[in-house]
Amino acid sequence: MKKILIIDDEVNVALLLSKFLTRNGFDVTTASTGTIGMEYLKNGDFNLVLCDFRLEDTDGREMLKNIKTQYPKTGVIIITGYSDIKMAVELIKMGAYDYITKPLYPDEILNTITKAIETHYALVEDKSEPVSHDKSSKENKKQALSNEFVLGTSRVSRELLRQIELVAPTNYSVIIMGESGTGKESVAKSIHINSPRYNQPFVAMDCGSLTKELAASEFFGHEKGSFTGALYTKIGHFEMANGGTLFLDEVGNLSYEIQAALLRTVQERKVKRIGSTKEISLDVRIIIATNENLQEGIQKGKFREDLYHRFNEFSIYIPPLRERGSDIMLLAEHFLRLANHELGRNVTSFSTEVIECFMNYRWQGNIREMKNVVRRATLLTEGGEITMKALPLEISNFKIPVYDYLNHAENFEVKENRHDLKNAALEAEYETILKVLREVNFNKTKAAEILNIDRKTLYNKMKAINIK
Repeated sequence: MKKILIIDDEVNVALLLSKFLTRNGFDVTTASTGTIGMEYLKNGDFNLVLCDFRLEDTDGREMLKNIKTQYPKTGVIIITGYSDIKMAVELIKMGAYDYITKPLYPDEILNTITKAIETHYALVEDKSEPVSHDKSSKENKKQALSNEFVLGTSRVSRELLRQIELVAPTNYSVIIMGESGTGKESVAKSIHINSPRYNQPFVAMDCGSLTKELAASEFFGHEKGSFTGALYTKIGHFEMANGGTLFLDEVGNLSYEIQAALLRTVQERKVKRIGSTKEISLDVRIIIATNENLQEGIQKGKFREDLYHRFNEFSIYIPPLRERGSDIMLLAEHFLRLANHELGRNVTSFSTEVIECFMNYRWQGNIREMKNVVRRATLLTEGGEITMKALPLEISNFKIPVYDYLNHAENFEVKENRHDLKNAALEAEYETILKVLREVNFNKTKAAEILNIDRKTLYNKMKAINIK
């Protein structure tokens, strides 16, 4: 069991965090001051410290300095207020793993801690135990993944599974495309777990949150003293993922300068920490994810075409939830089971009205939105069945537009007459537009040429049928 130390002088915050993390399988200790926290560290072998930036007797900078000096293998995550974010970024340069801003959200905290575990960076590993390469290790990882991601049984989900199984055993770089909340990171994990690299690190990196100043250090690492504030040697994400898989999320947000440095690393399969002359050989599989059209970024000069082709050895498109009709209730029931386990509840089902509502709703936030809705509804439900009153107003009051059924998957049965010629023509048009867009990786200029219409007409039709 991984051991976490929470250092926060707000007793209520520390208590809530402790209860939440304990329920999620961690051994948690709390301290109300920096002095007490350092005493606990002296007497215990902690994997990770969650430390509030502002404490009664010290601050996050001093705590990080002390922890990294005395316990360099212990990871540190800083808890900070909005006004302290600039300082938190500086602390990351000093060696903190990450920072979490107040108000605190359980999902964000758990996600950050989980990523720290996956990178093998913030945790003390028992080097005396040989690495297991047996099938049980792989199955355990698959079981853990199934708790957060369900592919479903719809036609589009079966095709997604087929593509994952096809590309996983290779060393191809993969681009995963899809709207926010569709589960791009989970698909990347599934590719990793089903690959020969499954017992090596899976390192996830959110490129959307990187500043120009931080990006090079996060990718490549730095040596102590290599720049102002570099008080400690830092291992970069490429080095952390060596032998395994590096997952780069929201890669379209990277600056052009960082893209150039990234291209060189990908081409040469070597990396140098900032301030070092030593080259480190890399054996890393790269999977990237984006909810943007990278080809449009190339045309606008925002994304390097040569880097795009380095990444695009294989591409996977994850359909939005509204195109996965037969999966909707399968996913809802899965999240209900998880919420029951998390909250200690015994909610068994959804009312007929809720099921109909879920099937009609657009799910703009996709799987992530559904998970949050079901967790909230489970918390609010007193009996054994989730009813409409437990749903947020934007869902319970949602009215489906006349032709919006075109956004739903093949198994969704709508009330409108689908057999009249106007509806049939609209559905055929929708399918044709979507098919062509996928074939050209959503390059709207090429799609318009193939469809023999101008770009403005294509944009209007896409807007009308809710394709982004």
